[in-house]
This record gives sequence, C-alpha cells and structure tokens, in this order.
Amino acid sequence: MAKEFKLSAERLEELKQELNYLKTVREKEVADQIKEARSFGDLSENSEYDEAKNEQGKLYSRIAEVENILANYVVIEEHESDPNSVRLGSTVKVLDLEFEEEETYQVVGSQEADPMNGRISEDSPFGKALLGCAVGAEVQVEAPAGVLRYRILEIQK
Repeated sequence: MAKEFKLSAERLEELKQELNYLKTVREKEVADQIKEARSFGDLSENSEYDEAKNEQGKLYSRIAEVENILANYVVIEEHESDPNSVRLGSTVKVLDLEFEEEETYQVVGSQEADPMNGRISEDSPFGKALLGCAVGAEVQVEAPAGVLRYRILEIQK
C-alpha cells in the first residue's frame, strides 16, 4: 500500500500548480537545453549535454514524486480537530522552559515541514510530543543536546 500524504488544502493547490509548471514550462525548457547542447556536436565530451540530461533526470524525478503525492493524499480538515488539543494543522505557541522564550510552530504533514519557518512535521520528535496535548501541558523532546522542555501556551486552528 502506498504511503498516505497529509496535506493542507493550501499545500495541495501548491503541488497541483507545481506539477502543471513542471510539465508545461519546465519540461519544454529542459528539452530546449538538450536540443541546444546536441547542436554543439560530439556528445561524448559535451558537458552542456551531460548537464542538460542530468537536469532532465531531476525534473522527471520531481514530476514522479509530485504525482505520487497527488495520487495518495488526504486533505487535513480543520473541523475534524479537537479545538482544545494540538492536532495536525494546529498553530501552537510554546514556552521554552530552559530559556524562557516563546516560540510559535505549526504542526504539519511531512511534505509541508519547514522547521526554519516554524512548520514542524507531525512525524518529528517535537511534533509527536505536541500532538494531542492541551494548553498548559508540558512536553519533553529528546534532542542530541539533551532533553528540551516546553509548556503549551496557546493553540490555534
């Protein structure tokens, strides 16, 4: 059975647009690069041709990846969530108990994770620790630097 990808409606639309771009605009650009590189002659020592073919391989790999996601996705519905606990799609304000700093994160599916921008995967240790918890709960996260402790201050959908 194929892996199920949990996506927000916003991310689903982004992936559909990306696939359309890859199959229309980007595929033509890469084909043109290959055609131009072939015109340079001997393919055995043609670095432009090799580079264009590598780009084509990356493009087809990404197309296959996006098509797989779009064939096996489930949209996260906000109304399915308990408003009193952290669920997929929740935005959570936490207090780092060691440094007394407030931080805000959104718990998302693995395809949407972007920790540098506050979007943590439900499959990450921090995401797993937060899921199902209510305001006021304290969670612990095992990290390479030791155990990190947080208190949940606020949950938004």
